Amino acid sequence: MSYSKVFSTGLAMFSMFFGAGNVVFPLVLGQTAADQTPLALVGLLITAVGVPFLGMLAILLFKGDYQAFFFRAGKIPGFLLISAIMLLIGPFGGLPRCIALSFSTLKLSLPSLSFTGFSLFSCIVIFFLSYKKGQMINLLGYVLTPLLLITLAIIVGVGLWTGETSQTSSFTAMQSFWHGFMEGYNTMDLLASFFFSSMIYLNLKNQTHENDERAIFKLSLKASIVGGVLLAAVYAGFSLVAAWHGSSLALVNKGELLAAISLKILGPYAGLIASATIALACLTTAIALAAVFADFLHKSIFLNKISYIYSLIFTLAAAFFISLLEFNGIVNLLAPLLQVAYPALILFTIGNIISRLRKLKKLEEIPAVN
Repeated sequence: MSYSKVFSTGLAMFSMFFGAGNVVFPLVLGQTAADQTPLALVGLLITAVGVPFLGMLAILLFKGDYQAFFFRAGKIPGFLLISAIMLLIGPFGGLPRCIALSFSTLKLSLPSLSFTGFSLFSCIVIFFLSYKKGQMINLLGYVLTPLLLITLAIIVGVGLWTGETSQTSSFTAMQSFWHGFMEGYNTMDLLASFFFSSMIYLNLKNQTHENDERAIFKLSLKASIVGGVLLAAVYAGFSLVAAWHGSSLALVNKGELLAAISLKILGPYAGLIASATIALACLTTAIALAAVFADFLHKSIFLNKISYIYSLIFTLAAAFFISLLEFNGIVNLLAPLLQVAYPALILFTIGNIISRLRKLKKLEEIPAVN
């Protein structure tokens, strides 16, 4: 397996994760933390990069089998836990949030754009791009992600170059760190990591010519590191740009932060192109979320009695209606749920990793005893 495959898989992983929460909450962090942004950023990187990486590591240790990971809590509790997380990242949370942010990002440049029409059109596009699951990772890794990275680099580079002095924050050092730590929950990346890493692992396994689980694990881990480093770099850049342009963003709501920054630093035409690219990035994450949830419905809920296509239609229909709450409404709906779910899932993940490593260590020691 070539390094180019590892890199393209890492890019695909970055594109899968880089959705609504990954765009907005680093900007919110810089907007609110101001001159305390570096400390707040440390907290954000722990929960928005470090913790999801733990989730990916855990699923890789379970050979891409997220059911085995969750069923350690018991078959019925594990299934209920999977279902609850799927609903949160799927049609009742992450998926419609991506659609809503795509609209908010374009609205400042295209004020006549209809939200209902945009949401319906987005669901149709997502359907056709999720239709063939096998082509999705290659599409994300080779086509869409490089365009996204170039756009993000331009926004961050120009934003930092034209930045102003950060305003004074009312936060103490500890409050800033904790603020960033809690904002990381809102990205929902830990929840998504359980299922995205399973897709990545199984994709690499299908493409490798050898049935070497250790080699596939290493390749998946390298791809995860590529994706994690890219996410961390974008979070840092976005947070600092928002902090250095904070005086002009004071009255901008969360969903429109990126569009406001893009238009301010790049102008109306380049800003529109940048906003359109970010909107497309949100839709790429929506594609991955739709495919994951539809596959779960098809196999685990409907037990293959209803096809993947009909499961996908059901998923997108539900997401369409939830998206009508718009970005801030969806964020308010998810926030209290994430405050409870995230700490519990972090502890569950760490416990499973420790247990799995102990089991693997014992298996390696068996030949030595003989």
